[in-house]
Amino acid sequence: MLGNRHFTAMLPVTDVARARRFYEETLGIHAGRTLPTGDVLYQLEGAEFALYPRETPPQSDHTAMSWDVPDVRAEVKDLRARGVRFEDYPELQTKDGILEKDGETCAWFKDPDGNILCIHHTVQ
Repeated sequence: MLGNRHFTAMLPVTDVARARRFYEETLGIHAGRTLPTGDVLYQLEGAEFALYPRETPPQSDHTAMSWDVPDVRAEVKDLRARGVRFEDYPELQTKDGILEKDGETCAWFKDPDGNILCIHHTVQ
């Protein structure tokens, strides 16, 4: 069954070099390797994702990836200092790019191709 198998999240990008700069320089994630197909693999603690080239940008209307962090506000401050712009979603009642509701804190931002990314923390 798939429940105990390794998996890789795939994110489409139109400009691999630009995306790499964002993920590596802005977010501080180091690439593991580049495949002959042009896919770039990133191996994180407990997760893996890949950027894959395609001609047209994605039409993202949902969160593609989310990181669980201990302090969302501290991460937002650090990422803003690196040039990341956080999204405000009036329907979710975000305030200054951050949602706090029912013990969960979330903040969303986009990569250069519009893939929606999130940092979050849930009080348990």
